[in-house]
Amino acid sequence: MSIYIGTSGWHYKHWVGVFYPKGLKPDGMLQYYAGEFGAVEVNNSFYRLPGKETLAGWRDSTPSRFVFALKASRYVTHMKKLKDAGEALEKTLAGARVLEGKLGPVLFQLPPRWGVDPGRLQEFLRGVPRDVRMAFEFRDTSWFAQDVYGLLRAHGAAFCIYDLQGKKSPSEVTADFVYVRLHGADGIYQGRYTRRVLSGWAEAVASWHEAGKDVFFFFNNDSRGHAVENARELKSMLT
Repeated sequence: MSIYIGTSGWHYKHWVGVFYPKGLKPDGMLQYYAGEFGAVEVNNSFYRLPGKETLAGWRDSTPSRFVFALKASRYVTHMKKLKDAGEALEKTLAGARVLEGKLGPVLFQLPPRWGVDPGRLQEFLRGVPRDVRMAFEFRDTSWFAQDVYGLLRAHGAAFCIYDLQGKKSPSEVTADFVYVRLHGADGIYQGRYTRRVLSGWAEAVASWHEAGKDVFFFFNNDSRGHAVENARELKSMLT
C-alpha cells in the first residue's frame, strides 16, 4: 500500500521563487515538481481535459511511480449532475487512459446546494468501469448519509474527506483507498495549516495505511505556495 502526498495543480507562476527556482520555464515545472512529490491532482480537467498528446507528455516526463489524479469534467458533475452522463464520462476516461499506469483516482466534485439523490448516484455508479478508481467530494452536507456511504462501498468508490473554509467532512472510508483534500486554513485556497493540525492528519494517514489502504492526500491552498509547504511538512511527519 502507498501514500501519495501532493498538491492540487502544479502550474502556478506565483510559486516561482517560493518552490520553483527563478528562471525555470513553465514546461519544466511538472518535471521539477515530480522530483519532490509522488502525485498531483489535475484541476484543469474540470474545465477541459488536456489533449492526448499533452497527457502522453506528462506520462513520459515523470518518474515511473508518479500518479496523476484527475478531476472529472464539470459537464458531468455540475451540468448533468451525474444524469445521462455516460457518454461524456467515457470520453473523459478514454483520454485519461493515455496516462496508463500513472492514472490515479478520478475525482467527482459535486456542486453545493444540490441535495442528496441516492438514486441518481446509484445509476451513475453502475455505469462507471470498475477498473477506474473513483472519489466523490460532496459539497452539500445532505450527502453525508449512511445510504450514500453504502452505495460507495458497494461500488468500491471513495468518499472524499475534505476541509473547506473551516468545515471538515466526515472521515468516512468506503474503498480500498482514501482520498483527502485540504482547501485552505483561512478560506478556499488561502492560509497555511499549522503543524498541530498536520500532526493530526499524519496520525490519520498512518492509521489508514496500516489498515491496508492507499492514501491520496492533496493540498489545494496554492496561495503564496502554502500547499507546497504543507505537503512537505506532512511528508516529513510520515517518514
